[in-house]
Amino acid sequence: MEKIVVVLVFWCSINIGIASAQLQVGFYNSRCPKAESIIRGVVQQRFNRDRSITPALLRMHFHDCFVRGCDASILIDSKSKSAEKDAGPNLTVRGFDLIDAAKKAVEAACASTVSCADIITLATRDAVALAGGPNYAVPTGRRDGLVSNINDVSLPGPQESVAQAFSEFRRKGLTLNDMVTLLGAHTVGVAHCSFFQDRLSNFQGSGKPDPTMDPGLAARLLRICGTGNDPTAFLDQGTSFTVDNQFYNQTVFKRGILQIDQELALDRSSRPIVSAFASNKAAFPPSFAAALIKMGKIQVLVGSAGEIRKNCRAFNPKRTPRLN
Repeated sequence: MEKIVVVLVFWCSINIGIASAQLQVGFYNSRCPKAESIIRGVVQQRFNRDRSITPALLRMHFHDCFVRGCDASILIDSKSKSAEKDAGPNLTVRGFDLIDAAKKAVEAACASTVSCADIITLATRDAVALAGGPNYAVPTGRRDGLVSNINDVSLPGPQESVAQAFSEFRRKGLTLNDMVTLLGAHTVGVAHCSFFQDRLSNFQGSGKPDPTMDPGLAARLLRICGTGNDPTAFLDQGTSFTVDNQFYNQTVFKRGILQIDQELALDRSSRPIVSAFASNKAAFPPSFAAALIKMGKIQVLVGSAGEIRKNCRAFNPKRTPRLN
């Protein structure tokens, strides 16, 4: 059985490499020269009134790529509630309206040319840059998937250990360094109390707070979580809307909110990476850009595979939609 698994993983990595090699920076330069600037304009307008769109798009991009690859399958609407969007982990994903607006604007300029998968990728890049993060070149040329199935959704959870989470990242062809870097997306955004409530007062059934969380932070979060129906708290308690290295600094001082975040600074395999980012603010931005580019190449559809959707929420009518 082990030999079979090794062969399958090796085969998968080869095919991912072949597909991603067909992506290229400037793919739309001749096909739709204004595509990237149009998308950037839509993101800019939204960011001007809602800075939380950055973590929203980062989360959407991650949740899309980690299921069937970066194919915009997370965008599909299903009347039977059987698409990826309907899975528990995706019920709080947002930003779909921004993708709709960008698609509408791009379609007006170049019909049936720019994929929804590329729009997610480009919009995420632009939102990261607007939040003070790196502005990097994105390879494009992805096509949109023809399947969106709720049963395919299996994502790393906030209460996993570093080893458990890494096993899922490794299956997608990502390294431990990639994982630690991508989790740096928690430098922006929030988490609902239900995802970390157990760390505040009854960690692992002990009746006490998690000893790996700063007591003052635990007390403050306990007050926040007692104020409503599953309220939220910022994952980065310092620079909550800025893409920077402060997330890592806080985990070093036991101020990670989610268990997996704090585990990054405690596990001996990931601790050196966290320490390097925490001590050198210039190291994180280029590493984050590289990791996002790499994630954006997971199991992409290129060439004649898939389609270019007219409406990001629905398969093109000429195809037979398959939701299960």
